[in-house]
Amino acid sequence: MESHEHITTTELRLSYRYIKEHPWVVTAVNGFLSAYFMEQPSFRVQRHFDELESGMHVWVCEIPSTMKMTTLLRRLQADIPPCQYSHVPAAPPIPSHYVIDSR
Repeated sequence: MESHEHITTTELRLSYRYIKEHPWVVTAVNGFLSAYFMEQPSFRVQRHFDELESGMHVWVCEIPSTMKMTTLLRRLQADIPPCQYSHVPAAPPIPSHYVIDSR
């Protein structure tokens, strides 16, 4: 069975400040994204890295066009300390990204 679903690359970022306040959150987000892939196989994490310039942790994700990233973020917020997120849209080839930060 072949899927003709459009895939978009999006970045999920944790701010340096949020990581500093809650160091265990990086591990929690890794686990959450792994579990989300098991639930939604069309969702994939291409890579995860620590951006040295900003101190952010970044997950580069492939998401299907039918998936709402805000839904994933609301579910993630239930598993991590209080936070807010912002969406920074971009034009391809630069992916848009969502930044999770302290309130």
